[in-house]
Amino acid sequence: MHRGRVVFGAMDEVVFGRPASEALVEQLNRLGTKRAFLMVSGTLNRETDAIEIIRRALGPRCAGTFDAMPPHTPRAAVIAASEQARAANADLIVTVGGGSITDGAKAVQLCLANDVSTPDDIDRIRAGRGGSPQPTAPTVRQISVPTTIAGGEFSATAGVTNEKTKVKEALRHPLLMPRAVILDPWLSQHTPEWLWLSTGIRAVDHCVEGICSREAHPYGDAQALKGLSMLAQALPRVKADSGDLGARMDCQIGTWLSTGPLASGVPMGASHGIGYVLGAEFGVPHGYTSCVMLPSVMRWNKSANAERQVLVAAAMGHPHEDAGGVLDAFIRDLGMPRSLREVNVAAEHFDHIAQAAMATPWVPRNPRKIEEPAQVREILDMAA
Repeated sequence: MHRGRVVFGAMDEVVFGRPASEALVEQLNRLGTKRAFLMVSGTLNRETDAIEIIRRALGPRCAGTFDAMPPHTPRAAVIAASEQARAANADLIVTVGGGSITDGAKAVQLCLANDVSTPDDIDRIRAGRGGSPQPTAPTVRQISVPTTIAGGEFSATAGVTNEKTKVKEALRHPLLMPRAVILDPWLSQHTPEWLWLSTGIRAVDHCVEGICSREAHPYGDAQALKGLSMLAQALPRVKADSGDLGARMDCQIGTWLSTGPLASGVPMGASHGIGYVLGAEFGVPHGYTSCVMLPSVMRWNKSANAERQVLVAAAMGHPHEDAGGVLDAFIRDLGMPRSLREVNVAAEHFDHIAQAAMATPWVPRNPRKIEEPAQVREILDMAA
């Protein structure tokens, strides 16, 4: 008998297949907001007209633009964006860009609500603070227009990197989830191929670890299996033809579905846990962390969840094949890196990575029990 609890998040709408500039105007009208602060990709802002088109559509309701969020959302950049949003008297944050920008805006929401004005102040609002008071709820909320497909815009958690410790830390509050997400396939054509495809594998990782979890349930399965099928078909189509808008839309919807398990309480596993360390300490893009880790994690886990891995291979169009092998070939065919060596992480660091990964939220909930760093080291050796 299944048991569990599904909590529906604080998102009002997902709009898909519409230009962002049009959909954003409708969202501001719906919400009655008048001072939208844009947090956007620096490349989009400086090298394309995409952001200027949005600014013109918003007109006087655009209260400012921040375009300097580095990868992995460092604390200092979060504070810089918060100060600009505060000075602009923003009543809404609009993000246009990848996951680091989306997470940055989530963090800014908490900074504005809790008078956080220095990088060290973020200690007051981060998760895992023992008996500290809960942070004040955000009142300035967010609308997200993602240009990558890792799926962070569908969660109420932000990952922010502490530059002092080189640890990616979680900020959580139910109202960090965007009020609305706008999936615009036209805008996504500006995203570099490597970034689109690698973040697509991050979405695949969400599906796969959700399906393979020992805490999986039918609600999460239904979304993850459909999402995985859509991603498995659509990502190669985008690689073959970057202008295939239908394939881009399928990738975006597949990514939305990929977040179903996590949003409904199903934990991720070792691929995500190890990925946190590779990103925060070694600067590996988070899509690449899934490319290099997921097949090895699947092979290491197979003795504990072979029956669930059968579902993964079938959803990807390869029934009766080994899921780890299917994923390995799929990622290779997209031209993505498949080893730690290819992302410049040497074996001399593996013991440290294994130790650090034990402290992440997901390694302890991996479907094959991980009780000591030596077991994480086994996975890293497989991915070397």
